Amino acid sequence: MPDTISSTIAPDRIVALPQSGNGPKYKRVADAIQSAIRSGDLKTGDKLPPVRELAWSLGITPGTVARAYTLLTDAGHAVAEVGRGTFVAGGPAPRAPLPREYVSVPIVDGKLSLVSPQLPDLGQIALLKDAFANIGKNEPERLIHYPTRDAYKPLREAAIHWLRNIPLGRIDETDVVLVHGAQNGLGVILQAILRGNNPTILVEDMAYPGFRRAADLLRADAVGLPSDDKGILPDALEAAIRRTGAQVLCTSPDVHNPTLLCTPSERRRSIAEVCRTLDIQIIEDDCYRRTDNTAPSYRILAPERTWHVASISKVLTPALRLGFAVAPRGRGPDLRQVAEHGFFGLAQPLAEVAEHILTSPETERIVTEIRAHMAAYVRVAVNALGSYDLTWHEDVPFLWLHLPQGWRAASFCRAAEARDIQIRSADEFALRDGRAPHAVRIAVNAQIPLEQFETAMHQLRDLLQHPPEQISV
Repeated sequence: MPDTISSTIAPDRIVALPQSGNGPKYKRVADAIQSAIRSGDLKTGDKLPPVRELAWSLGITPGTVARAYTLLTDAGHAVAEVGRGTFVAGGPAPRAPLPREYVSVPIVDGKLSLVSPQLPDLGQIALLKDAFANIGKNEPERLIHYPTRDAYKPLREAAIHWLRNIPLGRIDETDVVLVHGAQNGLGVILQAILRGNNPTILVEDMAYPGFRRAADLLRADAVGLPSDDKGILPDALEAAIRRTGAQVLCTSPDVHNPTLLCTPSERRRSIAEVCRTLDIQIIEDDCYRRTDNTAPSYRILAPERTWHVASISKVLTPALRLGFAVAPRGRGPDLRQVAEHGFFGLAQPLAEVAEHILTSPETERIVTEIRAHMAAYVRVAVNALGSYDLTWHEDVPFLWLHLPQGWRAASFCRAAEARDIQIRSADEFALRDGRAPHAVRIAVNAQIPLEQFETAMHQLRDLLQHPPEQISV
């Protein structure tokens, strides 16, 4: 390895370096580059050669070059950018880092997405940014250790405050487990409940697809239950439990997804009594929360066997993936064990952000304004489609449309997509061996102007008025 430094390759030019110098090699490399900067051979924004390339050119080790670059950046003569390289300092780099590209959910491939509800930003983004900024003000030790159960206690208490308007009965913070959204909460609860090699869960014939997906992950069978306009039929529930040996009933009694059905108090009491008599657990999913519902939850009617799951996704933001799984009294340790064995708990920074959000006095106002804003979109949809068999509620950010004669769900969805509108067919909510009605779910997209949403509703109405001459099969 030579002791003298001859030359190196700079961007677009050869820069001559001194043949000799004093001091260690890394300092002589740094001095040579500084000399080239002073002479103008290297200009502000020029990119220095990669460490290995320069080391090979000079016949020295990459560590020597890396140390020289560090000396230059520490002295302010160069600036290093992660993933891009090292540049001569004194001005901006030749080009700014490329912005990260995000998929636009409101418009997908040029089509308006009415597949899942999209919330407007009415202050929650600023609230989130403020919460993330506050993380850096906390004790640094909280960012380097595994969190303890006690560290999450304030957030569990904040979760109870968040759930305070739901008639759930007495809840202690030890009953609550923090999860990554309601779907994760559903999986955690099922892992705490299900036993045996081939367990069975019961759901409505038309149900939230997440129930079926959670069952698939746990190698459980999902069996459908018939319903009427009040919800699950108690006699059919009893027969299914006796026939299948099912261990748990998964249901959304306040806002059934996708039909918007709300199970009244008396029917809930009958269902709870069947579950108690035949010793089956209940999971109630309450992600879509209605403000006018006063029916008791299953956690009140059958507190010894009811597991409750909720999240902030549908009313504030889905970005945090924050949910709450609430165990029956005395079953909190079972639920915590599953969560701790599965993912050790929420990341500490996420927990601190969530605590900031749930305890902020601004949050309740923002949620109220979001509900009012979404309700305006629901009213627009009702004005356009209300003459058809449409089920809706101003608190719920989707509508359920039974199609008129001449339309099948799949063909209607294809016709809507041809007009650049994406909606969900009833088939997506049916079990694999179940039968779906000719119906579609239309979600509210409040991230587009109300006028654009109204135009889409008129497009759907025009399709309803002009069914195809032949029914596609």
